[in-house]
Amino acid sequence: MNAAWDWAVGVVDWGVANWSYPGEPGRGILPRLLEHMRLAYVPIVLGLLVALPLGLACARWKRLYPPVLTGVNVLYAVPSIALFFLMLPYTGFSDWTAVVPLTVYTLVILLPNVVDGLRQVPEHVRQAAVAMGFGPLRRLVFVEMPVAVPVIIAGLRVASVATISMVSVASLIGLGGLGQLILSEGFRRQFDAPIVVGIVLTVLLALVTDTVLVLAQRLLTPWARRDRGSGGGRGIRANRRRAAAAVPAEDAAVAADLTTTAGER
Repeated sequence: MNAAWDWAVGVVDWGVANWSYPGEPGRGILPRLLEHMRLAYVPIVLGLLVALPLGLACARWKRLYPPVLTGVNVLYAVPSIALFFLMLPYTGFSDWTAVVPLTVYTLVILLPNVVDGLRQVPEHVRQAAVAMGFGPLRRLVFVEMPVAVPVIIAGLRVASVATISMVSVASLIGLGGLGQLILSEGFRRQFDAPIVVGIVLTVLLALVTDTVLVLAQRLLTPWARRDRGSGGGRGIRANRRRAAAAVPAEDAAVAADLTTTAGER
């Protein structure tokens, strides 16, 4: 018991002593953590920016979805370390060497969720929105996307955790943030403290990111939060009522039909 306690205290002492070096900005745990966050969050954002229009196109033109998904899955089958080395001649030892492959990997998770989220919007809801005078962009923003947000964020949560963990592999080519602690300062030196600190910080970063995304979903879908205690169906009906309330007064009859139809579902 005493040996385990001494080991834990030694790990904590090492983490505190090596957290940062004000005189050497590139040295310490904090710079590795910030690098890890940069290498993880940039691919997540880029993946979402690509997945949203691509998923919208695949949801609109169904024949486009199978070949696009197949192509993304084929790229995902390539080991990450192989893609990192393939990128080196073109991007050198820059962040893009890790960002481009990780962005591709996020698409495997985000693209199906975007397509599924948009496809779950009932067709009669779209038709009612058109009858209310909603144009394609307005219908997408105020009717389709609010319904698809929970599914999209669910995929974003999975993609974020996977990307945060995969960044560590980039340390094999000189990048990787916290992976540098685990591999370079830990395994290669046979020293436990950097390994433990790197793993713990990676897990904490994934947990914090997941929590932020959950809070973002709650902010973007307030109707679901209000009606959670009464079942998911009421949340969907509240979403429909919210969309119906946005129409002009002369479309009240169509809005009432939209709310009634949603309630029957």
